[in-house]
Amino acid sequence: MAASLNEQKELEKIIAQCEREDRVPRLFLHSCCAPCSSYVLEYLSDHFEITDFYYNPNITEKGEFDKRSAELERLISKMPFKHPVKFVEGDYDPELYFETVRGLESEPEGGARCLKCFRLRLEETARMAARGDERGPFDYFTTTLTISPLKNAAALNAIGREMAERYDVAWLPSDFKKKNGYLRSIELSKEYELYRQNYCGCVFSKRESCDRINANSSR
Repeated sequence: MAASLNEQKELEKIIAQCEREDRVPRLFLHSCCAPCSSYVLEYLSDHFEITDFYYNPNITEKGEFDKRSAELERLISKMPFKHPVKFVEGDYDPELYFETVRGLESEPEGGARCLKCFRLRLEETARMAARGDERGPFDYFTTTLTISPLKNAAALNAIGREMAERYDVAWLPSDFKKKNGYLRSIELSKEYELYRQNYCGCVFSKRESCDRINANSSR
């Protein structure tokens, strides 16, 4: 899926518009893990009040889910932010993930199974952003997933826009790899000594990761 927009430029336009209006919008940010969130939080917290939503039912093992959640909460407690950042943990429901990707178990990483997973997580993020909190609905929602060189940013933005229309809450476009975002996330991961997992989270990505490691070790 080819990108039809320069998502980074669109994001910068939104930020500039908010600054002209002299307001700090509220963002409901889906986070997959602490390393991917590090740069995104550093960047966006200068311009938004953020509620960081850890929602990842694709993570098959409860211990791994809890470890990543705790690491993200630790990072938020340690990083300095211009505007407030709040942490919210979503439901742990791996059975929902397996039901969502049923029939796609043999798909390669990055294929149709991953698109289903993106849709699952972004739909819940949009629903929660629209429902809001004691202050009402959020102004925007988005995801840290576009920071990964292995994730399809165009597909993520297309799904995000679809969910924005469905739930009547604005999507914040992004391609956080831009402006050396991914490289900065590696630097911040070292600075805060973050746990960096070597697979996305689901049993299928873990299997592919193990296969790659075994193949490299046998050479």
